[in-house]
Amino acid sequence: MSKEIISPDDNHGFADIIDRYGWDDTTKRAYAVTASMVEAALAVAAADQRRLTPDEFMALISPAAAPYIEDMAALAQRFTLEKFGRTISMYIPMYVSNACANACVYCGFNHANPMARTILTMEQVEAECRAIRRLGPFENLLIVSGEFPALCGTEYFENVLHTCRPYFHNLTIEVQPMRQSQYERLVDAGLNGVVCFQETYHRDGYSKYHPRGMKSIYSWRLNGYDRMGRAGVHKIGMGVLIGLEEWRTDVIMMARHLRYLQNKYWRTRYSVNFPRMCPSESGFQPNVVISDRELAQLTMAFRIFDHDVDISYSTRESPRFRDNMMRLGVTSMSAGSQTEPGGYATSPEALEQFHVTDERSPHAVAEVIRRNGYEPVWKDWDAVFDNNHTH
Repeated sequence: MSKEIISPDDNHGFADIIDRYGWDDTTKRAYAVTASMVEAALAVAAADQRRLTPDEFMALISPAAAPYIEDMAALAQRFTLEKFGRTISMYIPMYVSNACANACVYCGFNHANPMARTILTMEQVEAECRAIRRLGPFENLLIVSGEFPALCGTEYFENVLHTCRPYFHNLTIEVQPMRQSQYERLVDAGLNGVVCFQETYHRDGYSKYHPRGMKSIYSWRLNGYDRMGRAGVHKIGMGVLIGLEEWRTDVIMMARHLRYLQNKYWRTRYSVNFPRMCPSESGFQPNVVISDRELAQLTMAFRIFDHDVDISYSTRESPRFRDNMMRLGVTSMSAGSQTEPGGYATSPEALEQFHVTDERSPHAVAEVIRRNGYEPVWKDWDAVFDNNHTH
């Protein structure tokens, strides 16, 4: 797809209104939060009479909220248990291609990187499915690809979905943003969810990190979530990549975006993720570093902000940190992840997209979850409400 053939009907949504929230103004307000503003937000949360506003969420991730982290931990644990019980949903990614037309400066799949590009055949996809099932009883599969629509387009992903469906209950894709009609076609093919990382909501910074390819078009990516909603995608995954711009401002923008989507597409379920930038073949060094304590504060604040949203941690995070956070807001985790195409069965030596920190097996992660008093859930229980559920 070229920039010239983007339909105006397909490129409207949150990008049309985001500029009413000034980036610099949001940053200043986050750092100007006072202790009394934090206490007021916590009081609203504890009363549990209404959902918090993005401004109240802002107070909970501000530097002023750092002394209140124990209060936040208690609330986050309470709301997580009320909604999700003592369960952690397990999922696994399957990379089907590292071909990419984009030039993201921080990514190992950057188009300019001299590397062998791989696109799995359906026979290889099926071999990956079998290998994953041998790793553990996964029913939630995340299908991941570099963004190269000319080589990996709607028809290719349709075929991947049909190939994977006999092996997994719940199929989610993390690929290039698509037109509404393409999402509708994939929903008909058995698609349950779509994950798309905005990376950063900073419009000028976004262009700097994504200089070429379709991903360079800020509004096309940002409005993609609206296209997913209009297409009836069952679950939408959102995320910002921490390491690019001021993280507090980025996640406040994401909180505003989530509320916008929830109000407009209220039948859809949502998940959020805030991965920290990991080393990759690109050699890009993060501009922003967030500590474990700050990421814990962010995770708990997001659970307090929204009791229903699924908060996901990938194997980017360390074993110890993931183990601790399952009590404090996190509701889904990947395990046993390979981040290169064919990594489970076909070509384990291929170039990975980023370095995995938690290298434990799925069964080892599940055992730790049980020792913490929680139950690993391999199946997406909400899938029974999904009309596309056929397994």
